[in-house]
Amino acid sequence: MTNILKTLELFFKLLEILIIIRVFLNIFRISRDNVIVGIIYEMTEPVLIPARTILDKLNLNRGMIDFSPWIAIILLNLIYSLILRILF
Repeated sequence: MTNILKTLELFFKLLEILIIIRVFLNIFRISRDNVIVGIIYEMTEPVLIPARTILDKLNLNRGMIDFSPWIAIILLNLIYSLILRILF
């Protein structure tokens, strides 16, 4: 059981780190044509789409600042906590 928990923790932390890297890639305007950047975008986009949808429905996705990565990180942490509570 501990291996499953460690794997889940690693998965969620990796996604969180990739989202933060993506934020910096956007800030520094690094091209998506780069192979590594493309992989980061492909791995994080499925996580960011629900966050963008939530912000759009709340009519909060306006302006120059994209809050969807931070909403996605919060949702990932909530999902991870929920999984831990279900398992234990």
